[in-house]
Amino acid sequence: MTQPRNGDGLAGQSLDEGGARTARWAFIRTESGSATVLLVATLAALAWANIGADSYESLWHTHLSIRLGDSGVALDLREWVNSGLMTLFFFVVGLEARREFDLGELRERRRLTLPLLAGLSGMAVPVLIYLAINAGDSSAHGWGAAMSTDTAFALGMLALLGSRFPRRLHTFILTVAVVDDFVALVVIAVAYSDHIDVTPLLIALALLGVVLLVRGARIRRGAPYGVLGVITWVAVLKSGVDPVVVGLVFGLLTIAHPASRAELERATGLFRSFREQPTPELERTARRGMAAALSPNERLQRMYHPWTSYVIVPLFALANAGITLNGGLLSRAFTSPITLGILFAYVLGKPIGIIGASALTTRLSGGRLRPPVGWGAVVGGGAIAGVGFTVSLLIATLAFEGEQLDEAKVGVLSAVVCSFVVTWLVSVVISALPRPARSRALLGTGQSLVDLAVPVDPDRDHIRGPIDAPVTLVEYGDFECPFCGRAEPVVRELLADFGDVRYVWRHLPLPDVHPRARLAAIAAEAAADQGAFWEMMDHLLEHQDALKPSDLIEHARTLGLDVDEFRLALRTRQGADRVAEDEESADLSGVTGTPTFFVNGRRHHGPYDIAGLTAAVHAAKERALMDR
Repeated sequence: MTQPRNGDGLAGQSLDEGGARTARWAFIRTESGSATVLLVATLAALAWANIGADSYESLWHTHLSIRLGDSGVALDLREWVNSGLMTLFFFVVGLEARREFDLGELRERRRLTLPLLAGLSGMAVPVLIYLAINAGDSSAHGWGAAMSTDTAFALGMLALLGSRFPRRLHTFILTVAVVDDFVALVVIAVAYSDHIDVTPLLIALALLGVVLLVRGARIRRGAPYGVLGVITWVAVLKSGVDPVVVGLVFGLLTIAHPASRAELERATGLFRSFREQPTPELERTARRGMAAALSPNERLQRMYHPWTSYVIVPLFALANAGITLNGGLLSRAFTSPITLGILFAYVLGKPIGIIGASALTTRLSGGRLRPPVGWGAVVGGGAIAGVGFTVSLLIATLAFEGEQLDEAKVGVLSAVVCSFVVTWLVSVVISALPRPARSRALLGTGQSLVDLAVPVDPDRDHIRGPIDAPVTLVEYGDFECPFCGRAEPVVRELLADFGDVRYVWRHLPLPDVHPRARLAAIAAEAAADQGAFWEMMDHLLEHQDALKPSDLIEHARTLGLDVDEFRLALRTRQGADRVAEDEESADLSGVTGTPTFFVNGRRHHGPYDIAGLTAAVHAAKERALMDR
């Protein structure tokens, strides 16, 4: 089902592609964009705390109570932010982890091993460094503040470095950060929750069982889950465990799946009914039908992720990053084992842990498990992972108070600056390498995850360009789809610029929105029987408003084909089986909209303009040449 071009330059995406195809990059773009807001909030907190320290602390210590009869919850504003609003932040983290596990890189389970080990090692080594520096001191209790990467800051800083690192590094760091956040919440629940009351905790576990029953009953409305989530949050809070863990658990329970062709066609039918008879009842039915085509995971991410990234996390920074800076604090902090422990744990421990675990896993697996990027990019990723902020500050507020908390905050903020500087220096060194070495350092030789379920077969597929080209561009298209028509000159320009790219067209007619598309595909196959597939394809895309049977016959006549043979092929639908094979291969690859491109078997993310496709082909070509 095609859609018009949207505001960020993506076009021609189906409901499925809006989730399975671009959800990961939408998540990364939002996280990267929010880093600026987070930075502004951090600077505002520092300015406020130094201009009006009394008003800063007074506001965040204001108590707010919510009561129902004799029962209720009473927390100060900082606690409402840290334990209340941050629950939504971890809910979104859980959603992304589940989406990655169901649809992303981790759907191939063996790929979970390396980021899992890198994430665990990237937490264990910093903790050991912190404990070594704080050995014998009471401050050793704050080891949890020295282990967790801030996803928003890390991805935002990678975005600032632009093309210095490959885009796949963002995905690798995101996966490591998800492991990071999950373990951090376990640490919060186990190590930083005092006086645990078993009864409320058992009630919370029972409520999670109810959630599973509700999900098993295929109830999709959000209200029941919202009510159960709030009650579970209160129960966990009363138990003495930090309730932010509830958000992560609920996120992990929210499944992600691509929209099926049947769901999309049903949504199309409902919209047509509304178009013919625009009544409030049909409007509600159409809206619900389109929403039902999306997985709950994607709908909830789109609903909450902007709020958590642009409002909740910056508000958390505003509530927690404020410290009164003066010469006494700074001189004390940089001789304090707390500050130095956190600083060295992040700036040294994170890179050592991530790089070391990645190298050891690659070696012990005989190269079967290796990072999705080159080792230079892994070093840069390890350095940027040393940006700890949100969870680090959250644990610091649980572990410390008074002067020790201020020293911990100085360590966290210093680690942010130092980690960015180290990452920038790594990028400068890599940029100075000769081109072949630079490509290998950034891209590596790891095997890419293949999204194209049915490989290209030169004996069957329609191929334009050299048969043995290092890069193969596959397009699933529909001759009546206007976006396929717009993509066609882009593909022509790409093939003209690259002499070593082979282009494959596969049919994916969408009869629910393009009623003449299937017959046009059969017409192209009829032309193929006469050795004129590409001539007919080009002609059909140039005349998308002329696809009636009489128009198709006229096109055959214009191209100089045997019209009688062509007319017979149309009447008997000789190419229908060939078109159906392409449709089946599209279903196996999770394609439901047009145009959809694959570059060397990998689904193309982002716009299909000449810049986007050229960048994808360049990257695929460099990797293919390294593999030879």
